[in-house]
Amino acid sequence: MPTADCRLLHHGRVMRCLTCLLFLPETLKKSLKIGTLPGRFPLCSELLTLSLSLKNKKKKQAVEKKMAAELYPANVNGTAGLQNGTTVADTEKPKEVQVCQASSSTSAASSPTSNQQNITNNNTVEPASWQCSHPTLRERNALMFNNELMADVHFIVGPPGESQKVPAHKYVLAVGSSVFCAMFYGDLAEEESEIQIPDVEPAAFLILLKYLYSDEIDLEADTVLATLYAAKKYIVPALAKACVTFLETSLEAKNACVLLSQSRLFEEPELTQRCWEVIDAQAELALCSEGFCEIDLQTLEIILQRETLNAKEVVIFDAVLNWASAECKRQGLGPTIRNRREVLGKALFLVRIPTMTLEEFANGAAQSDILTLEETHNVFLWFTAAKKPQLDFPLTPRKGLAPQRCHRFQSSAYRSNQWRYRGRCDSIQFAVDKRIFIAGLGLYGSSGGKAEYSVKIELKRQGIILAQNLTKFVSDGSSSTFPVWFENPVQVEQDTFYTVSAVLDGSELSYFGQEGMTEVQCGKVTFQFQCSSDSTNGTGVQGGQIPELIFYS
Repeated sequence: MPTADCRLLHHGRVMRCLTCLLFLPETLKKSLKIGTLPGRFPLCSELLTLSLSLKNKKKKQAVEKKMAAELYPANVNGTAGLQNGTTVADTEKPKEVQVCQASSSTSAASSPTSNQQNITNNNTVEPASWQCSHPTLRERNALMFNNELMADVHFIVGPPGESQKVPAHKYVLAVGSSVFCAMFYGDLAEEESEIQIPDVEPAAFLILLKYLYSDEIDLEADTVLATLYAAKKYIVPALAKACVTFLETSLEAKNACVLLSQSRLFEEPELTQRCWEVIDAQAELALCSEGFCEIDLQTLEIILQRETLNAKEVVIFDAVLNWASAECKRQGLGPTIRNRREVLGKALFLVRIPTMTLEEFANGAAQSDILTLEETHNVFLWFTAAKKPQLDFPLTPRKGLAPQRCHRFQSSAYRSNQWRYRGRCDSIQFAVDKRIFIAGLGLYGSSGGKAEYSVKIELKRQGIILAQNLTKFVSDGSSSTFPVWFENPVQVEQDTFYTVSAVLDGSELSYFGQEGMTEVQCGKVTFQFQCSSDSTNGTGVQGGQIPELIFYS
C-alpha cells in the first residue's frame, strides 16, 4: 500500500479510537491511566490524558469562579469578562496576576461603598482581594482580629449590661492558647456559636486576642491587671510576663499594696518580691495610700505581720483603722466602732501597740475607741507599772530596714581656709545599676569643735525635685559624717542620673572629702558619680561635701 494511504489509514484509526474513548462512561475514564492502554495506541493514551486534564482544569476553574462570586459579589453596575475591560491578552496571563490586576483596577474605580469592599468589625475597609495587599501571614492574621469576615465563633465578654460581642476564629485562638484549643477541639468541645465570658473585661479580652492574632501587646495602666487575669485564665505566658514587667516598671508606694494582693492571687513571685521591696522601704507612704484600703483581709494580715516594715507603729495603727472603714463600706455596713472591730477580726491584734511611745498611745490609740476599756487600761499599766499585765498585742518592735551607706571619698581633711559655707550649693550627680531607695545624705561637720548646722537637702531628676527637706544637725568636731534624712525614702531607678544637693548654713569651716571615686561598689549596688552643674561651692567627684548617700535596697 502506498505510504500516503497508510498514513491516512493510521489517522483514521486514531480518530475512531479517540471517538470511542470520549464516549466511554466517566467511571471507566477515571480508571484509565497513562500506560494502561495497549502499546500500539500510545497516541490515543496521550490524547485521552490531555482531554481529561483539560476537562478537570475547566471544572476547577468553574468551582473557583463560583467561590469567588460567592465571597465577592460582582458590582451591580459592572459586567464580567471582556466587557469589564479585560483584554484577550489578559485572559492568557496567569490566574494570580489577573486576580491582583483585577483587584487593583476595581478598587481604583469603585467608591468606598462598593459591594466589592469588606467593612470589618475593627473599622477597617479592605478591598475584595485584600490578600494581595497583605503579603505576610502576620499581616493577614492581624487583619482578621476583631473581624466578622470568616468568623466562626463569637464571645459575649463582660458582665451583663456591660458586655461586648467579639468575633473570632477558632483556629487562630486554638493555636495560641491551650485553653481555647481544648474549648474548640477537645473531647468536651464547645458547640455553641456564642460563648459567655462574664468574668473578663472587654478591653482586656481584646488585648489578649490582639496578641494571639498579631503578637502585638498594647498595655495600659487601667487595664493591665485585667489583662494579666485574662492571660492567666487562658494560659498565654508571654502576655502574662509582659503584664508583670509593665507592673514592675510602674510600681510605686501608692499602688504597691494593691499589686501585692494581685501578685499573690496570680502567683507571681517576682512581682511579689518587688512589691515587698517598695512596701518595706516606703512603708509609711504605702500604708497611707488609697490603695492600701483596697486590699483583702488576708493581704492586710500578711502586711501587719511583716518584721521589716520601715514605719512607726502609730502610722500602722491609723492605716488599719482607715482600712476597716473602707471594708465596712464595701460590705454595706456603717463605720461604727463595733463594725470596724468586727471586720478587722484578729488583724487588730497584729498591730504592735505596746511598741508605741506612751505619748503616741495616749494621743492616738487610747482615744480611738477601737480598744475596749480593759485593753486600754492594761496597755497604760504596761507602760507605767512595774508589774506589767499580759497583753494580746505583740510586744517586740519591728526590726525595720537597716540603712546602707555609700561612701565616695577615700579620705577627708580640713584646712584653715576650707570648707566655707556662704549660702552656696554643694551638689553631685549619681546613678545606680539597680533600683534603690534614697533615704538621706551623710554630710561633714565642723572642723573646729561642736557646731549646729541648718541644711536644705534636695533630690532631683532632670531638674524635677523629687524630695527635699529643711532640717538641722549637730556635729561633734570629728571627721565623721552626720546623717540628714528626707521625710520619706525616695525610689531611684537604675541607669538614670540623679542630682543630690545640700545648702548648709553654720560654722565657717568644716571637713571635706578628697580622693573621690567615680565608681563605688556598695553591697549588690554599683554607684557612678559625676560632677553637677548645680554645684557652686566647689563640690565635685574628686572632693568636697556630700561624702555619703544613705539608702535601702
